[in-house]
Amino acid sequence: MSIQLASLTAIQLRRAAEIKEKIAAMNKELASILGAPASISAKAPKKRKMSRAGRAKIAAAQKARWAKVKGAKSAAKAPAKKRKMSAAAKAKISAAAKARWAKAKAAGKKSL
Repeated sequence: MSIQLASLTAIQLRRAAEIKEKIAAMNKELASILGAPASISAKAPKKRKMSRAGRAKIAAAQKARWAKVKGAKSAAKAPAKKRKMSAAAKAKISAAAKARWAKAKAAGKKSL
């Protein structure tokens, strides 16, 4: 029902209200005949929630499937070694930075 209420005329709104009242009366009558509530709700169905354990099982199964597809070698790949800078290289960079700052301070600058 994508009809805007503002676009309806007063007569259409009255007619809709009458129909709604008739439906409610018929539902009430049906409930009294059947002995059970005959309410028809337009609510969205309740959203199902998954437990953490259930989600973990699904995730583990998916990882196992991918490991099977990729092969065990790619899953057990060792991380790349971290490159280290030599002490001489660190000293050279430090000296260059100190020289830049000394030049900047001599020029009266507070930032480079």
